[in-house]
Amino acid sequence: MKFDVLGLLAACSYALDCVEAELIKVTNNHSKRVAYMAVCTAEKMGIQGQSLQDLAECALLHDNAVAQYIQEELQNDALRNGVTKLGRHCTIGEKNLKNIPFHNDVSNVILYHHENADGSGPFGKQWNEVPLFARIIHMCDTIDIFCRSMKSDSDEWKRTEEFVIKSKDKLFDSFCVEAFFNAFSDEKIHMIDNETLDTMLWKKVPRIKQELNFTQIKAIADLFAHIVDYKSPFTSNHSIGVAEGAEKISRFMGFDEDICQKMYLAGALHDIGKVAIGNEILEKPEKLTDEEFKTMKHHAVYTYYILSGIDDFEEIRDWAALHHEKLNGKGYPFGKTADELNEQERIMACIDIYQALTEDRPYKKGLSHEKACDILDDMAQKGFVDSDISNKIRDCFS
Repeated sequence: MKFDVLGLLAACSYALDCVEAELIKVTNNHSKRVAYMAVCTAEKMGIQGQSLQDLAECALLHDNAVAQYIQEELQNDALRNGVTKLGRHCTIGEKNLKNIPFHNDVSNVILYHHENADGSGPFGKQWNEVPLFARIIHMCDTIDIFCRSMKSDSDEWKRTEEFVIKSKDKLFDSFCVEAFFNAFSDEKIHMIDNETLDTMLWKKVPRIKQELNFTQIKAIADLFAHIVDYKSPFTSNHSIGVAEGAEKISRFMGFDEDICQKMYLAGALHDIGKVAIGNEILEKPEKLTDEEFKTMKHHAVYTYYILSGIDDFEEIRDWAALHHEKLNGKGYPFGKTADELNEQERIMACIDIYQALTEDRPYKKGLSHEKACDILDDMAQKGFVDSDISNKIRDCFS
Protein backbone atom coordinates (compact mmCIF):
# COMPACT_ATOMS: atom_id res chain seq x y z
CA MET A 1 0.00 0.00 0.00
CA LYS A 2 1.14 3.55 -0.72
CA PHE A 3 1.19 6.04 2.13
CA ASP A 4 1.99 9.70 2.67
CA VAL A 5 4.81 8.73 5.04
CA LEU A 6 5.98 12.30 5.61
CA GLY A 7 2.44 13.34 6.52
CA LEU A 8 2.18 10.38 8.90
CA LEU A 9 5.46 11.26 10.59
CA ALA A 10 4.49 14.95 10.77
CA ALA A 11 1.37 13.89 12.68
CA CYS A 12 3.65 11.80 14.89
CA SER A 13 5.88 14.83 15.52
CA TYR A 14 2.85 16.87 16.54
CA ALA A 15 2.03 14.19 19.10
CA LEU A 16 5.62 14.29 20.34
CA ASP A 17 5.47 18.06 20.70
CA CYS A 18 2.29 17.80 22.77
CA VAL A 19 4.04 15.36 25.09
CA GLU A 20 7.13 17.57 25.35
CA ALA A 21 4.97 20.63 26.04
CA GLU A 22 3.41 18.86 29.02
CA LEU A 23 6.32 16.84 30.40
CA ILE A 24 9.32 19.11 29.82
CA LYS A 25 7.68 22.43 28.92
CA VAL A 26 9.04 22.63 25.35
CA THR A 27 6.80 24.84 23.20
CA ASN A 28 4.60 23.22 20.57
CA ASN A 29 5.83 22.81 16.97
CA HIS A 30 9.44 22.53 18.12
CA SER A 31 10.07 19.53 15.84
CA LYS A 32 8.49 21.21 12.80
CA ARG A 33 10.56 24.35 13.34
CA VAL A 34 13.69 22.22 13.57
CA ALA A 35 12.65 20.39 10.39
CA TYR A 36 12.07 23.66 8.53
CA MET A 37 15.40 25.17 9.58
CA ALA A 38 17.14 21.90 8.76
CA VAL A 39 15.79 21.61 5.20
CA CYS A 40 16.50 25.28 4.48
CA THR A 41 20.07 24.80 5.69
CA ALA A 42 20.47 21.55 3.75
CA GLU A 43 19.26 23.16 0.52
CA LYS A 44 22.25 25.52 0.72
CA MET A 45 24.44 22.40 0.79
CA GLY A 46 22.85 21.09 -2.41
CA ILE A 47 20.66 18.46 -0.71
CA GLN A 48 17.33 17.90 -2.43
CA GLY A 49 14.62 15.38 -3.41
CA GLN A 50 14.37 12.14 -1.45
CA SER A 51 17.37 13.03 0.70
CA LEU A 52 15.64 16.24 1.76
CA GLN A 53 12.56 14.21 2.72
CA ASP A 54 14.71 11.84 4.77
CA LEU A 55 16.25 14.80 6.61
CA ALA A 56 12.81 16.29 7.29
CA GLU A 57 11.56 12.97 8.67
CA CYS A 58 14.59 12.60 10.95
CA ALA A 59 14.18 16.17 12.18
CA LEU A 60 10.48 15.67 12.85
CA LEU A 61 11.28 12.56 14.89
CA HIS A 62 14.54 13.60 16.54
CA ASP A 63 12.86 13.57 19.99
CA ASN A 64 10.80 10.43 19.43
CA ALA A 65 12.04 8.82 22.66
CA VAL A 66 11.29 11.70 25.05
CA ALA A 67 8.13 10.26 26.64
CA GLN A 68 9.64 6.77 26.84
CA TYR A 69 12.85 8.08 28.41
CA ILE A 70 11.05 10.20 30.98
CA GLN A 71 8.82 7.34 32.11
CA GLU A 72 11.75 4.91 32.34
CA GLU A 73 13.85 7.39 34.33
CA LEU A 74 11.02 8.96 36.34
CA GLN A 75 12.49 7.94 39.68
CA ASN A 76 15.98 9.14 38.79
CA ASP A 77 17.22 12.00 40.99
CA ALA A 78 19.29 13.45 38.17
CA LEU A 79 16.20 13.79 35.98
CA ARG A 80 14.22 15.48 38.73
CA ASN A 81 17.08 17.95 39.09
CA GLY A 82 16.87 18.77 35.38
CA VAL A 83 19.97 16.81 34.30
CA THR A 84 18.91 14.34 31.60
CA LYS A 85 20.98 11.53 30.18
CA LEU A 86 21.05 12.62 26.56
CA GLY A 87 22.89 9.51 25.47
CA ARG A 88 20.09 7.25 26.71
CA HIS A 89 17.45 9.38 24.96
CA CYS A 90 19.42 9.20 21.70
CA THR A 91 20.01 5.45 21.93
CA ILE A 92 16.31 4.70 22.44
CA GLY A 93 15.36 7.10 19.64
CA GLU A 94 17.74 5.46 17.16
CA LYS A 95 16.34 2.02 17.98
CA ASN A 96 12.74 3.21 17.59
CA LEU A 97 13.38 4.32 14.00
CA LYS A 98 15.18 1.15 12.91
CA ASN A 99 12.31 -0.05 10.69
CA ILE A 100 10.95 3.31 9.55
CA PRO A 101 11.04 3.37 5.71
CA PHE A 102 13.57 6.06 4.76
CA HIS A 103 14.77 6.40 1.17
CA ASN A 104 18.46 6.34 2.14
CA ASP A 105 20.61 5.12 4.99
CA VAL A 106 20.11 7.38 8.03
CA SER A 107 22.02 5.26 10.52
CA ASN A 108 23.30 7.17 13.57
CA VAL A 109 21.46 10.38 12.69
CA ILE A 110 19.21 10.19 15.77
CA LEU A 111 21.89 8.47 17.83
CA TYR A 112 24.35 11.36 17.38
CA HIS A 113 21.98 14.34 17.12
CA HIS A 114 23.26 15.77 20.42
CA GLU A 115 26.97 15.48 19.61
CA ASN A 116 28.98 18.70 19.75
CA ALA A 117 31.55 19.61 17.09
CA ASP A 118 34.40 19.62 19.62
CA GLY A 119 33.63 16.13 20.96
CA SER A 120 32.02 17.26 24.22
CA GLY A 121 28.66 15.59 23.53
CA PRO A 122 27.23 12.46 25.22
CA PHE A 123 29.21 10.01 23.04
CA GLY A 124 32.38 12.10 22.68
CA LYS A 125 32.17 12.18 18.86
CA GLN A 126 33.75 15.10 17.01
CA TRP A 127 32.02 16.67 14.00
CA ASN A 128 33.90 14.57 11.40
CA GLU A 129 32.68 11.36 13.11
CA VAL A 130 29.01 12.36 12.96
CA PRO A 131 26.61 12.07 9.96
CA LEU A 132 25.85 15.38 8.28
CA PHE A 133 22.10 15.09 8.99
CA ALA A 134 22.81 14.64 12.70
CA ARG A 135 25.00 17.78 12.71
CA ILE A 136 22.32 19.82 10.93
CA ILE A 137 19.56 18.64 13.29
CA HIS A 138 21.70 19.26 16.37
CA MET A 139 22.42 22.82 15.28
CA CYS A 140 18.80 23.64 14.39
CA ASP A 141 17.48 21.96 17.53
CA THR A 142 19.83 24.00 19.73
CA ILE A 143 19.13 27.24 17.88
CA ASP A 144 15.36 26.78 18.19
CA ILE A 145 15.61 26.15 21.94
CA PHE A 146 17.85 29.22 22.28
CA CYS A 147 15.42 31.39 20.29
CA ARG A 148 12.40 30.23 22.29
CA SER A 149 14.19 31.02 25.54
CA MET A 150 14.40 34.70 24.59
CA LYS A 151 11.69 37.31 24.73
CA SER A 152 10.79 38.39 21.21
CA ASP A 153 12.23 41.82 20.46
CA SER A 154 14.16 43.73 17.81
CA ASP A 155 17.47 42.27 18.99
CA GLU A 156 16.36 38.63 18.73
CA TRP A 157 18.19 37.91 15.47
CA LYS A 158 21.32 39.74 16.62
CA ARG A 159 21.52 37.66 19.79
CA THR A 160 20.83 34.46 17.83
CA GLU A 161 23.59 35.36 15.37
CA GLU A 162 26.01 36.04 18.22
CA PHE A 163 25.10 32.71 19.85
CA VAL A 164 25.70 30.73 16.63
CA ILE A 165 29.02 32.47 15.92
CA LYS A 166 30.17 31.93 19.51
CA SER A 167 29.22 28.24 19.22
CA LYS A 168 31.09 27.64 15.95
CA ASP A 169 33.70 24.88 16.25
CA LYS A 170 32.39 24.16 19.76
CA LEU A 171 28.76 23.10 19.44
CA PHE A 172 28.43 23.37 15.63
CA ASP A 173 30.91 22.77 12.82
CA SER A 174 31.83 25.59 10.44
CA PHE A 175 30.24 23.93 7.37
CA CYS A 176 26.81 23.80 9.02
CA VAL A 177 27.11 27.31 10.42
CA GLU A 178 27.98 28.75 7.01
CA ALA A 179 25.01 26.99 5.38
CA PHE A 180 22.67 28.20 8.14
CA PHE A 181 23.68 31.83 7.63
CA ASN A 182 23.30 31.41 3.86
CA ALA A 183 19.76 30.16 4.46
CA PHE A 184 18.61 32.67 7.07
CA SER A 185 18.74 36.38 7.65
CA ASP A 186 17.06 38.69 10.14
CA GLU A 187 13.90 38.76 8.02
CA LYS A 188 13.69 35.02 7.37
CA ILE A 189 14.29 33.74 10.90
CA HIS A 190 11.35 35.78 12.19
CA MET A 191 9.03 34.20 9.61
CA ILE A 192 9.17 30.84 11.43
CA ASP A 193 5.92 31.01 13.36
CA ASN A 194 3.21 28.50 14.15
CA GLU A 195 0.60 29.98 11.81
CA THR A 196 2.61 29.71 8.60
CA LEU A 197 4.95 26.86 9.51
CA ASP A 198 3.05 24.01 7.83
CA THR A 199 2.73 25.89 4.55
CA MET A 200 6.40 26.87 4.57
CA LEU A 201 7.63 23.35 5.40
CA TRP A 202 5.54 21.55 2.78
CA LYS A 203 6.63 24.02 0.09
CA LYS A 204 10.21 22.99 0.80
CA VAL A 205 9.83 19.21 1.20
CA PRO A 206 8.30 16.87 -1.40
CA ARG A 207 5.46 14.72 0.01
CA ILE A 208 6.49 11.58 -1.88
CA LYS A 209 4.13 8.65 -1.29
CA GLN A 210 5.91 5.39 -0.53
CA GLU A 211 4.95 1.77 -1.06
CA LEU A 212 5.07 0.07 2.34
CA ASN A 213 4.99 -3.57 3.38
CA PHE A 214 3.30 -4.66 6.62
CA THR A 215 6.55 -4.66 8.60
CA GLN A 216 7.05 -0.99 7.71
CA ILE A 217 3.41 -0.14 8.41
CA LYS A 218 3.70 -1.77 11.84
CA ALA A 219 6.92 0.12 12.57
CA ILE A 220 5.18 3.47 12.00
CA ALA A 221 2.03 2.32 13.82
CA ASP A 222 4.00 1.10 16.84
CA LEU A 223 5.92 4.38 17.02
CA PHE A 224 2.61 6.26 17.30
CA ALA A 225 1.24 3.81 19.83
CA HIS A 226 4.30 4.01 22.08
CA ILE A 227 4.10 7.82 22.18
CA VAL A 228 0.57 7.62 23.59
CA ASP A 229 1.20 4.68 25.87
CA TYR A 230 4.45 6.04 27.32
CA LYS A 231 2.84 9.42 28.00
CA SER A 232 0.75 7.78 30.69
CA PRO A 233 1.70 4.44 32.28
CA PHE A 234 -1.94 4.09 33.34
CA THR A 235 -2.75 3.11 29.75
CA SER A 236 0.53 1.35 29.01
CA ASN A 237 0.24 -0.96 25.98
CA HIS A 238 -3.44 -0.09 25.38
CA SER A 239 -2.86 1.21 21.84
CA ILE A 240 -0.77 -1.80 20.83
CA GLY A 241 -3.42 -4.09 22.34
CA VAL A 242 -6.16 -2.41 20.30
CA ALA A 243 -4.03 -2.61 17.15
CA GLU A 244 -3.35 -6.32 17.60
CA GLY A 245 -6.98 -7.02 18.48
CA ALA A 246 -8.31 -5.08 15.50
CA GLU A 247 -6.03 -6.99 13.14
CA LYS A 248 -6.90 -10.36 14.70
CA ILE A 249 -10.69 -9.92 14.61
CA SER A 250 -10.47 -8.60 11.04
CA ARG A 251 -8.69 -11.78 9.94
CA PHE A 252 -11.19 -13.88 11.90
CA MET A 253 -14.06 -12.14 10.09
CA GLY A 254 -12.47 -12.85 6.69
CA PHE A 255 -11.41 -9.38 5.56
CA ASP A 256 -8.66 -9.13 2.97
CA GLU A 257 -5.02 -8.44 3.84
CA ASP A 258 -5.17 -4.71 3.07
CA ILE A 259 -8.09 -4.22 5.46
CA CYS A 260 -6.37 -6.21 8.22
CA GLN A 261 -3.17 -4.18 7.91
CA LYS A 262 -5.06 -0.88 7.85
CA MET A 263 -7.01 -1.93 10.93
CA TYR A 264 -3.74 -2.54 12.79
CA LEU A 265 -2.61 0.98 11.85
CA ALA A 266 -5.96 2.51 12.82
CA GLY A 267 -5.89 0.68 16.14
CA ALA A 268 -2.43 1.97 16.94
CA LEU A 269 -3.54 5.51 16.11
CA HIS A 270 -6.97 5.52 17.72
CA ASP A 271 -5.91 7.30 20.93
CA ILE A 272 -3.28 9.64 19.46
CA GLY A 273 -5.54 12.55 20.51
CA LYS A 274 -4.81 11.73 24.16
CA VAL A 275 -1.46 13.50 23.79
CA ALA A 276 -3.46 16.73 24.07
CA ILE A 277 -5.13 15.65 27.34
CA GLY A 278 -3.36 16.32 30.62
CA ASN A 279 -2.07 13.39 32.66
CA GLU A 280 -3.97 14.68 35.70
CA ILE A 281 -7.09 13.49 33.85
CA LEU A 282 -5.62 10.46 32.05
CA GLU A 283 -4.16 9.08 35.27
CA LYS A 284 -7.01 9.85 37.66
CA PRO A 285 -8.04 6.48 39.18
CA GLU A 286 -11.29 7.83 40.62
CA LYS A 287 -14.39 8.62 38.59
CA LEU A 288 -13.96 11.77 36.51
CA THR A 289 -16.09 14.80 37.26
CA ASP A 290 -18.51 15.93 34.54
CA GLU A 291 -16.09 18.66 33.49
CA GLU A 292 -13.12 16.28 33.44
CA PHE A 293 -15.07 13.73 31.40
CA LYS A 294 -16.03 16.47 28.94
CA THR A 295 -12.32 17.26 28.55
CA MET A 296 -11.43 13.57 28.18
CA LYS A 297 -14.00 13.18 25.38
CA HIS A 298 -12.09 15.73 23.34
CA HIS A 299 -9.35 13.16 22.66
CA ALA A 300 -11.42 11.53 19.91
CA VAL A 301 -11.86 14.74 17.94
CA TYR A 302 -8.16 15.52 18.47
CA THR A 303 -7.37 12.14 16.89
CA TYR A 304 -9.61 13.09 13.96
CA TYR A 305 -7.88 16.42 13.37
CA ILE A 306 -4.33 15.16 13.91
CA LEU A 307 -4.86 12.47 11.27
CA SER A 308 -6.66 14.84 8.88
CA GLY A 309 -3.31 16.36 7.89
CA ILE A 310 -2.22 13.13 6.15
CA ASP A 311 -2.96 12.91 2.44
CA ASP A 312 -5.56 10.30 1.37
CA PHE A 313 -5.90 8.97 4.91
CA GLU A 314 -9.59 9.62 5.46
CA GLU A 315 -10.60 5.96 5.69
CA ILE A 316 -8.05 5.01 8.36
CA ARG A 317 -8.62 8.34 10.15
CA ASP A 318 -12.32 7.55 10.55
CA TRP A 319 -11.72 3.97 11.69
CA ALA A 320 -9.36 5.36 14.34
CA ALA A 321 -11.23 8.47 15.47
CA LEU A 322 -14.81 7.14 15.65
CA HIS A 323 -14.14 4.44 18.25
CA HIS A 324 -16.40 6.15 20.82
CA GLU A 325 -19.41 6.51 18.54
CA LYS A 326 -22.50 4.46 19.45
CA LEU A 327 -25.12 2.90 17.20
CA ASN A 328 -27.89 4.84 18.98
CA GLY A 329 -26.30 8.18 18.07
CA LYS A 330 -25.29 9.02 21.65
CA GLY A 331 -21.55 8.55 21.24
CA TYR A 332 -18.82 11.09 20.52
CA PRO A 333 -17.19 13.09 18.99
CA PHE A 334 -19.79 13.51 16.22
CA GLY A 335 -22.88 11.67 17.48
CA LYS A 336 -23.06 9.40 14.43
CA THR A 337 -25.92 6.91 14.10
CA ALA A 338 -25.87 3.23 13.07
CA ASP A 339 -26.50 4.11 9.42
CA GLU A 340 -23.39 6.33 9.45
CA LEU A 341 -21.00 3.78 10.98
CA ASN A 342 -19.39 1.15 8.76
CA GLU A 343 -18.21 -2.28 9.86
CA GLN A 344 -14.60 -1.26 10.55
CA GLU A 345 -15.71 1.65 12.73
CA ARG A 346 -18.04 -0.69 14.65
CA ILE A 347 -15.24 -3.23 15.10
CA MET A 348 -12.89 -0.58 16.46
CA ALA A 349 -15.48 0.56 19.02
CA CYS A 350 -15.90 -3.01 20.30
CA ILE A 351 -12.17 -3.81 20.34
CA ASP A 352 -11.37 -0.61 22.26
CA ILE A 353 -13.92 -1.54 24.94
CA TYR A 354 -12.78 -5.18 25.09
CA GLN A 355 -9.11 -4.20 25.41
CA ALA A 356 -9.84 -1.62 28.12
CA LEU A 357 -11.87 -4.18 30.09
CA THR A 358 -9.34 -7.02 29.90
CA GLU A 359 -6.06 -5.16 30.42
CA ASP A 360 -4.49 -4.50 33.80
CA ARG A 361 -4.20 -0.91 34.99
CA PRO A 362 -2.34 0.35 38.09
CA TYR A 363 -5.70 0.86 39.80
CA LYS A 364 -7.53 -2.30 38.62
CA LYS A 365 -7.10 -5.91 37.54
CA GLY A 366 -8.25 -6.75 34.02
CA LEU A 367 -11.49 -8.69 33.65
CA SER A 368 -11.68 -12.21 32.28
CA HIS A 369 -12.56 -12.81 28.64
CA GLU A 370 -16.03 -14.11 29.57
CA LYS A 371 -16.84 -11.18 31.86
CA ALA A 372 -15.68 -8.64 29.26
CA CYS A 373 -17.81 -10.33 26.59
CA ASP A 374 -20.83 -10.31 28.91
CA ILE A 375 -20.42 -6.55 29.31
CA LEU A 376 -20.11 -6.12 25.52
CA ASP A 377 -23.27 -8.18 25.02
CA ASP A 378 -25.11 -6.00 27.53
CA MET A 379 -23.95 -2.90 25.68
CA ALA A 380 -25.16 -4.44 22.42
CA GLN A 381 -28.61 -5.05 23.92
CA LYS A 382 -28.74 -1.39 24.94
CA GLY A 383 -28.00 -0.29 21.37
CA PHE A 384 -24.45 0.95 21.99
CA VAL A 385 -22.39 -1.54 19.96
CA ASP A 386 -22.91 -4.11 17.21
CA SER A 387 -24.16 -7.45 18.61
CA ASP A 388 -22.79 -9.48 15.69
CA ILE A 389 -19.28 -8.12 16.28
CA SER A 390 -19.62 -8.67 20.03
CA ASN A 391 -20.45 -12.33 19.37
CA LYS A 392 -17.50 -12.71 17.02
CA ILE A 393 -15.15 -11.23 19.65
CA ARG A 394 -16.37 -13.89 22.10
CA ASP A 395 -15.47 -16.61 19.59
CA CYS A 396 -12.24 -15.04 18.28
CA PHE A 397 -10.58 -14.33 21.63
CA SER A 398 -11.85 -17.31 23.60
